[in-house]
Amino acid sequence: AVESAKGKYAHMLFNELFEDYSNALRPVEDTDKVLNVTLQITLSQIKDMDERNQILSAYLWIRQSWYDAYLKWDKDKYDGLDSIRIPSNLVWRPDIVLYNKADDDFSEPVNTNVVLRYDGKITWDAPAITKSSCVVDVSYFPFDSQQCNLTFGSWTYNGNQVDIINSLDSGDLSDFVEDVEWEIHGMPAVKNVITYGCCSEPYPDVTFTLILKRKSSFYIFNLLLPCILISFLAPLGFYLPADSGEKVSLGVTVLLALTVFQLMVAEIMPPSENVPLIGKYYIATMTMITASTALTIIIMNLHHCGSEAKPVPQWARVVILDYMSKIFFVYDVGENCTSPRREKEEEQKLEGDEGYQSRHTEVRSQLSSRNDDCDLKEKPNGNFNKSYGAHGDINVGETVNCCSCYKMLIKNIEYIANCIRDHKANRAKGIEWKKVAKVMDRFFMWIFFIMVFFMSVLIIGKAA
Repeated sequence: AVESAKGKYAHMLFNELFEDYSNALRPVEDTDKVLNVTLQITLSQIKDMDERNQILSAYLWIRQSWYDAYLKWDKDKYDGLDSIRIPSNLVWRPDIVLYNKADDDFSEPVNTNVVLRYDGKITWDAPAITKSSCVVDVSYFPFDSQQCNLTFGSWTYNGNQVDIINSLDSGDLSDFVEDVEWEIHGMPAVKNVITYGCCSEPYPDVTFTLILKRKSSFYIFNLLLPCILISFLAPLGFYLPADSGEKVSLGVTVLLALTVFQLMVAEIMPPSENVPLIGKYYIATMTMITASTALTIIIMNLHHCGSEAKPVPQWARVVILDYMSKIFFVYDVGENCTSPRREKEEEQKLEGDEGYQSRHTEVRSQLSSRNDDCDLKEKPNGNFNKSYGAHGDINVGETVNCCSCYKMLIKNIEYIANCIRDHKANRAKGIEWKKVAKVMDRFFMWIFFIMVFFMSVLIIGKAA
C-alpha cells in the first residue's frame, strides 16, 4: 500500500513538473546568471593504446550534476518523495563533449536515466567509450611513459552561461581494472579558461591528464632479449676458423635476423622523427654487424695471402706478431694453448733442422773433396802415372767420367736445396700472414664483445 501510494505521488509529481517544462532552454530564472555544472570522471578501463595512430581508447563513467530551477517541489506535499528517476532526454542537459575526440562516430550520449531531487539537483551518470587523440612520445620505447589528455567542455555555452567545476582534484581510479600493458600513475584534473580567436567570451574546460607507464616485460622477452642474444653471436664470427667458410655467412644471418625484429618494431611505432630506444639499439647493432662482416672479409684476404704476397711489414711483425699475439694468447697456426709438448716439439724441430744442415754440409764436403781429387788427377803430372801403375790410362778415363758425374750430382743437389729453401721461405711467409689474420680476428672479437656488452648495459640502464 505504501509503495502504491508513492507511485501515485510520483506520477502526479511527474505530470505537474513537466506540464509546462521545456528542455530546450537553459534552466535558470535569471538569464544573466551562470549555471554551474559539476563534472567528475571515473576511469574504468583502458581498452587500447594505438601508438601508430596516436589514439587512446578508454571506458569512462561521466557524472554531471547541476541545478534546474524549474524542477523543484515540496516533498511534504508528495508524501515525502525526495527523488525520482526519469529519462535524461526529458530534461535539459549541458552539451559537454570531449574536445580531443578522435572517433568518427558522432552519435548522441547514452540516454541513461537521471536522478532528480526535490531541490532541483540533477545527477546524470553516463558510461562512455571514448577515443581521444594522444601525443605519443616513443623515444624510450619500451620503457616509455605517456601523458594523454582528456579535455571536456561545453560546445556552445560560454563561461558566462555554463561554468564547469571540478568535483575532485583528479579522476576517480577506485574502480579501475588493471591493464596488462599499462600502469596508471595518476589522473590529475586542471580547469582552464580559454578565449578563442572566434569569440570574445571565455570558454572553460576541464583537462584530465592520464599518466601511463608501459609494462615492458613483454617487449623485453619478445623483442629486446632475443636481439641481445643474437648480437652476442656476431663477435663469435671472428672466432671461427678462416678455412671453415662460415664466417661471412654467420654475419649475414645475424644481420637478417635483426632486420626482421626491426621491421616488427617499425610496424607498431608511428612514423615520426623520434626513433624509439629499441630501434636505436637495433640500428647500432646492425651497423656493428655490418662493420664486423666487412672486417671479416678483409681479414680473410690476409689469411689467404700466398707465396706471391709481400712479406709482413716490420712494424706489423713487431706490433701484431710479437705483442698483440701474446696479449690475446694467439699461438702459431696449428697450435693452441692446450698443447703440452709445444716446447719439446720446437726443440725437436730445431734439432732436426740442425741435423739436416750438418748432413747436407757433410755430403757437400765429401763431394767437393772428390771433385778436388778429380781436378788433381786430370793435371798432366808424371807422378800421376807412376802412382797408378801400368793401367793408368784406363783409370784416368774412369776417373774423368766419375768426376763429371759428381759435378752434375752437386748441381742437382744444390738446385733441390734451393727449391726447398724457397718453398720454406714462401711457406713461412704464408704462415706469418695467417697468424696476423688470426691475431686481428681475436682483437676484433674482444672489441665487438665489449661494444655489445656496453650497448646492452646502456639500454637496460634506461629501463631503471
